[in-house]
Amino acid sequence: MYTTLISKEELSKNLDNPHFVIIDCRFSLADPMEGWSLHKASHIPRAQYANLDTDLSSPFIKGKTGRHPLPEVKEITQKIEEYGIDNSSQVIIYDQSHGGIAARLWWLLKWLGHEKVAVLDGGWKSWVEANLSTSNESFIPKKGHFEPTLLINAQVDINFVDTIRNDENYYLIDSRTAARYRGEIEPIDPIAGHIPGAISAPFPENLDENGYFLSKEKLRERFENLKGKISSDKIVFYCGSGVTACHNLLAYEHAGLGRAKLFVGSWSGWIANGKREIA
Repeated sequence: MYTTLISKEELSKNLDNPHFVIIDCRFSLADPMEGWSLHKASHIPRAQYANLDTDLSSPFIKGKTGRHPLPEVKEITQKIEEYGIDNSSQVIIYDQSHGGIAARLWWLLKWLGHEKVAVLDGGWKSWVEANLSTSNESFIPKKGHFEPTLLINAQVDINFVDTIRNDENYYLIDSRTAARYRGEIEPIDPIAGHIPGAISAPFPENLDENGYFLSKEKLRERFENLKGKISSDKIVFYCGSGVTACHNLLAYEHAGLGRAKLFVGSWSGWIANGKREIA
């Protein structure tokens, strides 16, 4: 059972395994249809496509939500079943390279109570570079039957974040790049800065120079240096819209540190009404 990461070698051995369901999550914020175009051109055999905006999120409501609200449980469950996923499936997810988009679906499945889900370490980039099998054929699976068991403590809302952001018993961790955290640049949202009280842990620092996740030992050292002895249930990650924060949640769990919490609204949700304090 793979519950955090899977190597390209292990996945390549299981391309014909009927219990494996492969999902392609390639996506570009600049061009929301780019991932679908790339998928149609070439993908891992038997992979199906999931779009961040339309499949893995509810519609954005300006002034009220972050840019990628959680999908309704009923709707995401139906989508999961359309992919052929049932409660015994081993789900493998990949994106362009770093896993920041794939981790969103990884987290969603964990939130719905499905443990057998992993992200392809190194993503599509590593798969192609290794000259492994690809396809441009559509795969239509038999519909699955999935019974969700919602983990209600996996996420927190904006009021919870406002309550704990300066509480020494918690750590609120910003997963965006350091420059965005410091407010020096803001390429996506209308206001720059970070939630007051948050510390910075950019998600790309979970990766080595070749785009693979650091070892469990190095990831553990990274997060323990940030959080000290505070337990995982006191750790809250956020990013711009609740997507790449899941990369930190994945790395944190892969390191054996437990399951931390996600603030789904993240920075875009925090600034939505323009009334909350920023730093």
